[in-house]
Amino acid sequence: MSLVLDSAALIALDRNERAMWVRLKGCERAGSPPVTHAGVVGQVWRSGPRQARLSRALDGMDIRALDDDLGRAAGVLLGQTGKADVIDAAVVLLANDGDDILTSDRADLEPMVAAAGRHVELIRP
Repeated sequence: MSLVLDSAALIALDRNERAMWVRLKGCERAGSPPVTHAGVVGQVWRSGPRQARLSRALDGMDIRALDDDLGRAAGVLLGQTGKADVIDAAVVLLANDGDDILTSDRADLEPMVAAAGRHVELIRP
């Protein structure tokens, strides 16, 4: 099982929210780094020196590229669901069956999870 992180999870780390740091440490102990993509990082990254905590957290993550293949797959998923956020669609596509997606956008991600045929849990960070 992997944790797939959307922007709300990264914001929680940046705000030093204990529950999110506990999850991150659990991933480290299990040897299974959390997964996200570069588009999510772009949503939350504003200032390197002022985001030292977030920078430290990102160092331990598997940050995937939002490349042509993922972008096209996200576009197809958006077309199937009538949604519009390519960043959210790409987050859903990073998840595998049994994974947890940490998100504050449950209402937006649920239809995409169903359309993608993923069996995942959507959890608030």
